[in-house]
Amino acid sequence: MATNQNKTVPNSNSVDDFIAALPDERRRGEARELVELMQARTGCVPTMWGESIVGFGSYHYKSGSGREGDFFPIGFSPRKAAISLYVYGYNESRSELLARLGPHRTGRSCIYVTRLNAIDRDALADLIDDGLSQVRSDWP
Repeated sequence: MATNQNKTVPNSNSVDDFIAALPDERRRGEARELVELMQARTGCVPTMWGESIVGFGSYHYKSGSGREGDFFPIGFSPRKAAISLYVYGYNESRSELLARLGPHRTGRSCIYVTRLNAIDRDALADLIDDGLSQVRSDWP
C-alpha cells in the first residue's frame, strides 16, 4: 500500500539565489525582510522547501489517519500577486492577531498579503511567536 508523500520537501537550493532571481525588485526586498524577521523570531536558518517556499525550522507530525511527515512551522512564498505567509496553527481563533496584521486574505493553509509595507510587523512577529508556541505544544 503506497503512502502519500509530501510534495513540498526541503532541498539544498539556495535561498539567496531564489530571492535574487525574483523578477520584481519590491518582492526581492520584501523577501529579504521576511528572511531577516523570520530567522530572528525562529532562530532557524532559512531553507528552500519545494521550488518557491522559504521555510524556517521543521517538525514531525502524525495525523489521526496515520499520515506522517516533516514540515516547516513558519515560512513564506513571494508570489507575483501576493506574498503567502505560512504560520503554523493560524485560524479564526487567532482573529485578534490577524486583525492587528492589517490588510490580508486567508486561505486554507496561509495568509496572503499584497504588500509587506501595508502590514504591522509587530503583529506578524506575534503571529510567528504564537505559531512556534503552538507547534511546540502540538508536536513536542
